[in-house]
This record gives sequence, structure tokens and C-alpha cells, in this order.
Amino acid sequence: MTVAQPVSFGDEYEEQSIWQRLAYVGRLLRRDRGGMIGSILFILIVLTAVFAPMLAPHDPLKQNLKVAKQPPGWTEEGTWEHPLGTDNLGRDMLSRIIYGTRVSLTVGFFGVLIASILGLISGLIAGYRGGLIDNTLMAVINLFLAIPYLVFVVVIASILGRSLLIVILIFGITDSPLFARVTRGEVLRIRQSGYVESARSAGASDFRIQFDHILPNLIGPLITLATFEMSAMIFYEAGLGFLGLSVPPSVPSWGNMLAQGRKYLDIYPWIAIYPGIAIAITALSFNLLGDWLRDVLDPRLRRSR
Repeated sequence: MTVAQPVSFGDEYEEQSIWQRLAYVGRLLRRDRGGMIGSILFILIVLTAVFAPMLAPHDPLKQNLKVAKQPPGWTEEGTWEHPLGTDNLGRDMLSRIIYGTRVSLTVGFFGVLIASILGLISGLIAGYRGGLIDNTLMAVINLFLAIPYLVFVVVIASILGRSLLIVILIFGITDSPLFARVTRGEVLRIRQSGYVESARSAGASDFRIQFDHILPNLIGPLITLATFEMSAMIFYEAGLGFLGLSVPPSVPSWGNMLAQGRKYLDIYPWIAIYPGIAIAITALSFNLLGDWLRDVLDPRLRRSR
């Protein structure tokens, strides 16, 4: 019986040790400047979120009105206590941006995780079963996709209130139709392939065909989609925070910082500029990494390169 071939980085990648595979991935990255930059930025951002308590020079919640709205750089005493300045309540901007990385990555990662699981299950069932089940699931999915996404998210967030868990669930559930549609399209293509027909003729169960032969070939497209959607969710979370619908004001998040900084944009611009730069760099890293993963995981693009 012919079995499905797992998604790989190419023929050189097969039958190698873990260190050889890492070295091969490193060679692929060196050939793509955008992928290299995106990977480096992504690693730095993740490390910043993990080691935020050690990297932040101050407590991000501690207020000191004596140094409120202090500009970035050296103070009159010749110290560099607040490299990026302070906000309107005297909280250190650098520390708040570092801790805000945790909120953005948490929303992006767990939101995409929930969306991919829900979308994978529904798309796999719809694409493989077909018929009434496919028509019913796709009707529901198309209904969700027909609603403007950001408007839908804002309405739900305004009803359920401000909480990190609620924000994650909102993004995860509302973004799952996109993953379901991509999964269904790939399943419709894969289920007609020779190895799936071979497995079916050999008496393999539907469960085994779906999870042993179809699922491994869905990993590449879903990983690429997940990378881009994490970037989008970081933007959406910042947008909700700007509207006052994301995490509570006491939680340091880039969206909340933008909402506070817009009041002082003309006279104290650093309060809003630095969180905006952090959002842009994070989204850029995910987009560059997603472009590289798409090129590497798509066999047609890989052969052309």
C-alpha cells in the first residue's frame, strides 16, 4: 500500500539527523534575505516576551508623576533612566513595550491555535465527507466570511467585555472559517491523489486515511497561513486596544498605549510612536517569515527557486 509522503523541505532534508536538518534549514535561510531577517526578528521578539521581567528596566505599572511625559534620552542629571521616555503617568515606555510583547504574542499564538484546530477539523470533515455535510458546513463558513471581519470582532468584544481570554477566544473562533476553507480546498485536491485511492482500495478506514494520508499534507499550507494570521491578529488586537475593547487598561499592551498616546500626539509624540513601531516590526517579522515558509513548503515554488 502506498502511503502519503510527509511535507518536507526537499529531497536533501529526508533521512537526516536533527542537526543536519537544522543545518539545511539554515542554508535555506541564508539564501533568502527576507526569511533571514524575519527569522531573526521573530526569535528576538519571542525572547523579549519570555525574558521580559529580566529585560524591563522598571515596573511597567509603576507610576511616578514627577517624571511624567519625560522625553527619550538623557535627563538633566545626566542619567539615562528612561531610554524611550515616560508616558502621561510617569511609567517607563521601554518597560511597557517589552511587556506588551507578551500580550501581542499570546493573542496571536493562542488565537491562531484555536482557529487552526477548529478550521482543520471542520474543513477536513467537509472536504472528505462531501455531500450534505460539506454543503451545510460551507454554508455556515461562507456566512461568517460574508460579514466584515473587524466589524464582527468589534461588536462581539463590546458585548463580552475586556479580557485577554475573551480576546483570544474571539479571534480564534472568528478566524477559524478561513482555516476551514483553506483546509477543505486542500482536502478536495488530496483525496483524489493516487496514494489516497490506493489506501482506500487496500481497505484503510476513513479515520486512517484522513489522519495518516491527508493530514500530513495539510501541515505546510496551514503553517504558512498561521504565520500570516498571527501578524493580522496582532494588528487586530492593537486596533481593539485603541478602541478600548481589548485587555483592561492596567495591562500593558501596545493597543492600550496607542490609545493613551493619541491624546498627546502633537506635544508628546513618543508615547504613541514607539508602540506603533513595535507593532510594525512584529508584523513585518511574521510577514517575512511567512513569505519564506510559503516558498519553502510549496513544492512548485521550491523547484522554481
